[in-house]
Amino acid sequence: MTKSRTAAPPAEHARSPFTPESTKDTLLEACAAVGLDPANAELIRLGENAVYRLASPVIVRIGRTVAYADDARKEVAVARWLATEDYPATRALPIDQPVIVDGRVVTFWESLSEVEEYGSPVEVGALLARLHTLEPPAGLQIPRLEPFARAERRITGNDWFSPEDAAFLRERLAQLREGYATLIFELPQGVIHGDANVGNVIRDRAGRPVLIDLDGFAVGPREWDLILTAIYYERFGWHTTEEYEAFTSVYGFDVMRWPGYPVLRDVREFLMVTWLSQKASHDERTAAEVRKRIRALRTGASRRDWEPY
Repeated sequence: MTKSRTAAPPAEHARSPFTPESTKDTLLEACAAVGLDPANAELIRLGENAVYRLASPVIVRIGRTVAYADDARKEVAVARWLATEDYPATRALPIDQPVIVDGRVVTFWESLSEVEEYGSPVEVGALLARLHTLEPPAGLQIPRLEPFARAERRITGNDWFSPEDAAFLRERLAQLREGYATLIFELPQGVIHGDANVGNVIRDRAGRPVLIDLDGFAVGPREWDLILTAIYYERFGWHTTEEYEAFTSVYGFDVMRWPGYPVLRDVREFLMVTWLSQKASHDERTAAEVRKRIRALRTGASRRDWEPY
């Protein structure tokens, strides 16, 4: 077991904006802390986390602030449990992690492939069907799903929003909390991925679909894991009818036929907007997309022109 260290004192917020440049500095310090070589590292995603691929090959995930440290610890623990179940999920490196660097939380993972090839909706459905049968060991403390925990932080901590938009989003958040509290779920509750969609299923070097990004793992309603594929089809047109029917067939349940679907659909759309808003201050293309999405939330306009991120 390789022992890592905290490379900088923890802080509630990182000291610099979450950009490719600042996360590269974090990457260098974190790799030095655990003895990995960051030369020729490639930034492959910048969203909730900055995700780098090292030449090793290793994947490094950098969280925005240490406010996500508990999620990172849970993510590593869940990955190690799923490995014991031989479940096809991303594998955490056998080192002491996460590592705290410059007010950010960093984790290290086996690289699945040199290129990102996303899974299909039917593969998402099959992975979820198997995941939802698993029972975690008693010692693994998986928290209950808190649907809105990050949304409030994203609104209050983002100076990019206009006062009018921030007020609208806070009001909308309150409405969605009330609506969510009234939902009567049909499926039995249990372990869920928390952000299940084709973007979080990657094919490995042998072409096998593997579930990644486990930081949203929770105990909660299984409908939560099905809703994104449904709205990607019904609201955004990102999946075809054939793809969605294959997804529901392999999983065995169509969340769109559940009476609570419209409420849960609105919740997930709202969370997609607040998630993307984190990138708006340093990317004008993203800022334009967020403004468009907020207008759609205000007016009820079609979501068919929302761009995938």
